[in-house]
Amino acid sequence: MDALPDPGSAGELGTPEEVARFAVGAAVWSPSVHNTQPWRFRAQPGEISLSADADRRLAVADPAGREMMISCGAALFTTRLALRFLGYVPEVSILPDPDRPMLIARISWQQQVPAAGYERELYGQIASRRTHRGGFDPAPLPAVLLAGLRQDAARHGAVLQVVTDDGRRAALAAIVDAAENVLRLDHARAQELARWSPPPGSARRDGVPDTAYPAVPERTDPHFPGRDFARGHGWGHSPASSAPLLRSAGVVSILTTPGDQPADWVNAGQALQRVLLSASACGAAAALHSQPLELPQLRDLIRIQLSEGAHPQMVLRLGTTGQAAVSVRRPVEEVLL
Repeated sequence: MDALPDPGSAGELGTPEEVARFAVGAAVWSPSVHNTQPWRFRAQPGEISLSADADRRLAVADPAGREMMISCGAALFTTRLALRFLGYVPEVSILPDPDRPMLIARISWQQQVPAAGYERELYGQIASRRTHRGGFDPAPLPAVLLAGLRQDAARHGAVLQVVTDDGRRAALAAIVDAAENVLRLDHARAQELARWSPPPGSARRDGVPDTAYPAVPERTDPHFPGRDFARGHGWGHSPASSAPLLRSAGVVSILTTPGDQPADWVNAGQALQRVLLSASACGAAAALHSQPLELPQLRDLIRIQLSEGAHPQMVLRLGTTGQAAVSVRRPVEEVLL
């Protein structure tokens, strides 16, 4: 699948099966940790069930399934947005069955209300949004955009904390750098990362392909290192310039939640996807850093020292860039039952 369904065909979808397929066709483009796409959907008349695929959980990096649940939360928001694009009002029950912890949500639709302009605009960003893995242009983002992104996160019970103090920005960068260095020394984590980093020319439709990260890692000020998906092989897309540049780190922020239970993780994923799509609609991209959040001591350090006691769920950098990554997704047939 290389694009979303043609918006012109949305009004022609009549049966519940067609509506479900349309919504899941959008949801597969949601962001997920290492592009594991850890979700499964089941369609019944007038209802879509979204479940986490535990076989795609990162057993070493994500033993509690927090990042898996955030990924599924992002897919939940995209499913809801696709239904709104069609003019339906989604009714959502999150974690509806305590005996089935992998059942993330049930989504039904009965009422119809035309989609708002901003909902159509967000829908149009689903397939074009890409995770950025590098630095940003020096131009600052408008304050009104950042205020809007904070409101987007708040709609799902999350907080987008923008780190403006230079000292705190440097401290957070140092924590990300330390985490990346520690993770690279962990053989089990390195093996797990390798399983989700296919080589160039791979036909896989999941994982992080070499077209999704730069061959020469960019340094930012302060420096926020990315994952080493190439693992010394020199894979990745060509740099925009042959001259080494120190690029801006962009707007540094932390996405937090007041609690740290599975429902909080799902809602953090919904907030994350809304923020990413809203930023994309305004010409901004996002780089995501979860390395320090996979190490309990560093995650606790961020919570206590940098996020006012709230639980950090994702570190984000936002900015503008002319670079474009190319990602992959599994077809609907592989995830929809």
